[in-house]
Amino acid sequence: MIKLDLGGAWSMRRIGDSDWLDAAVPGSVYADLLRAGRMEDPFYRDNEDAALALCDEDYEYIRTFEAEPDMLAADRLLLRCEGLDTLAELYLNGTHVASTDNMHRTYEWEVRHLLQSGSNELRIILRSPTRYAAVKHADNPIWGADDAVSGFNHLRKGHSMFGWDWGPQLPDLGIWRPISLAAYHIGRLEDVRVRQQHTQGTVTVSAEVAADVWAEPGSPVDAALTFTAPDGTVLHRESRRVEAGHRTVDFQWVVNDPELWWPNGYGKQPLYELTVRLERNGTLLDSKSFTIGLRTLRVKREKDEWGEGFAFEINGIPIFIQGANYIPEDNILSRVKPQQTDRLLRDCLEANFNCVRVWGGGIYPSDDFYDRCDRYGLIVWQDFMFACAFYEMNDAFSENIRQEAIDNIKRLRHHASLALWCGNNEMEEAWVSWDIPGKTPKLRTDYLKQFEILLADVVKRYDPDRDYWPSSPSSGGSFDQPNDENRGDVHYWEVWHGQKPFTEYRKHHFRFCSEFGFQSFPSPKTVRTFTLPEDRNIFSYVMERHQKNKAANGKILYYLSDNLKYPKDFDSLLYSSQMLQAEAIKYGVEHWRRNRGRCMGSIYWQLNDCWPVASWSSMDNFGRWKALHYFAKRFYAPVLLSAKDEGPKVELHLTNDTLSPVTGTVSWWLKDRSGQVLKESSLDVTVPALQAQMCTGLDFSDDLKAKGANRRLYLEYALDIGGQEISRATVLFTKPKHFEFEDPSIITEIAEQQDAFAITLRSGSFAKYVTLELTEADGVFSDNSFDLSAGVPVTVLLAKERLSAPLELEELRRQLTVQSLYQWS
Repeated sequence: MIKLDLGGAWSMRRIGDSDWLDAAVPGSVYADLLRAGRMEDPFYRDNEDAALALCDEDYEYIRTFEAEPDMLAADRLLLRCEGLDTLAELYLNGTHVASTDNMHRTYEWEVRHLLQSGSNELRIILRSPTRYAAVKHADNPIWGADDAVSGFNHLRKGHSMFGWDWGPQLPDLGIWRPISLAAYHIGRLEDVRVRQQHTQGTVTVSAEVAADVWAEPGSPVDAALTFTAPDGTVLHRESRRVEAGHRTVDFQWVVNDPELWWPNGYGKQPLYELTVRLERNGTLLDSKSFTIGLRTLRVKREKDEWGEGFAFEINGIPIFIQGANYIPEDNILSRVKPQQTDRLLRDCLEANFNCVRVWGGGIYPSDDFYDRCDRYGLIVWQDFMFACAFYEMNDAFSENIRQEAIDNIKRLRHHASLALWCGNNEMEEAWVSWDIPGKTPKLRTDYLKQFEILLADVVKRYDPDRDYWPSSPSSGGSFDQPNDENRGDVHYWEVWHGQKPFTEYRKHHFRFCSEFGFQSFPSPKTVRTFTLPEDRNIFSYVMERHQKNKAANGKILYYLSDNLKYPKDFDSLLYSSQMLQAEAIKYGVEHWRRNRGRCMGSIYWQLNDCWPVASWSSMDNFGRWKALHYFAKRFYAPVLLSAKDEGPKVELHLTNDTLSPVTGTVSWWLKDRSGQVLKESSLDVTVPALQAQMCTGLDFSDDLKAKGANRRLYLEYALDIGGQEISRATVLFTKPKHFEFEDPSIITEIAEQQDAFAITLRSGSFAKYVTLELTEADGVFSDNSFDLSAGVPVTVLLAKERLSAPLELEELRRQLTVQSLYQWS
């Protein structure tokens, strides 16, 4: 096979314009216009409107290339497009090749008859997605998410590109993934499907190799397979003859003493390499290579005393899923570089994630995304790209989405990290519970055809070893109470949308919570990137343009009024909102982890942002950690000591999500705000592997009888294992707004180490939500947004490799700010 990459330098223009602009492929219209200075930053202030108007136009891309003689001499020559966004018309040397209407598909066309010696011209016209959506919606106004451009669901394009309740209406268009020519002689590999069957101490691996061979009779073509262990040892090598035509050959071999793949926190991620080569007389015709993780992975659904369980079981071990929902990383998709995605996923590891859910309103991520999840041990819950909308089934649409599903299943099914195919986001629940217009018997039937027949059948045929789940949330399909807390997965939004208090989480024992969330503002540094000084009021026009959830700023203030004093200034309000968010999610996660076994998963909404915005994310679009991500690092710790408090009564629980028993010492102290210890105790505890248990129950009713005692006393508790403090946290007996904090006068000492700066903090009195920030540079601290008691110093590390720019010690001292709730009020 000979491949000619057609990426790189192209020319583009708006149709009707006379001048051509330099373009880069893969890329997009927005990226090219920004580079040429023909549009303003769409994320700045209210530039979104002008950028959206650009999508009402059509654009064309053009490039020339030379075809080498050996390519021209090929038997077959395919134009391969891995991502056209979305309404594209392709012309090669002036002849129409094809038209496309699905950005999620990979397309191939035979173009040998159109290629010529010397210079060739490839031209691609991209039609307006917004005009198309408007026309289709006018003709057939079926319901779709309110915050998106109407009619988005008529087009197979990332839905959130049209807007969402956290994202702007910026439906960019372009050649967004690689484009190439591939020339073949004699034959090509069409597909390789790998399966594995586990028995005690061995794994039987099979590979089904599909090839298209057009060699004349008597010209032998062979498929040669090599399977290599993680250490590079070749474990199996085999060759089989492939006859002419569309043929399938099967391989099977046994791996003894396999190195099993485990998610983060449960073991290592060894990866085997599988290579298949199509050869004729030793000459390579085509090849495919994959990395394979040997493991079993299923969703275990068994009846029990509470209903029906929903647990991911890997290698026979039911694990508690810990993660967040992943959305596209940038509205301008071509700006997302592998190192950015890598940093995001490693930040997930640092916060003790073992899972990410790829949400169905965005895009199917790149191969690189899944490769990194394989290496890092991040299980992927994979939605198909359908969310919060109705779809009308007809022959053309059905075939389009069937091919979309096949393309992506074939592309992704070999990944060890891929755990589950899910039909859609929230659409079964919408049919059952949401008050939305346009519900008709036909559309209801179309839903079942699409998600419980078509997609289910495609998964069964092309990836039969993985579970298919019809919707999220669901109890199994057929509109049977899809958000039932005793079966399946749940999306819970009474905290936030329903404005219930954080404690409401403790009333529910979901089997698996795949969406729940709470909004906050990004950091002041991020807000300054899209505002002018006069914009910095959360109810200003610009700040509300960067808040896509209706009335959400008011909800933040509602929860703030219930929990905290009103902040003294704009920046303090931003920080306070992050503490509310972090506390809300902590309430839910710690409760569900205390009930491990009944609940087996927490995937909060959401991990990341696609632009600078007030949202539910734990990291903003610059990758800056909000307080929630630091909290997640603590509440997703493999061994968690947590407190269930009800007035003066407190239970301390230890959750052990490791494969070994944990023995440690649980200590607690009843303190006043100056750090004086009024009561204390400790006890040794042992918790078996993969279990949670209550360690002790405490009652401070007598201690809190004195007037105002609940506003001056607090409980501190800690876990020590093997002489090392694993965690330390606090409980207030009143809301933070009523606690009588004193000025903590935090003293900071910084010492430089070879690879990090060690920042030691000491407080004169109890300080809540101690937050470290750099005024200019960015960095990730080993801990942040924590409570600090008088007389209990805390040392935080700032790794030099986590700094956005190198800093000398004196410069770090100048940039470092340390504040707490006391300073914000």
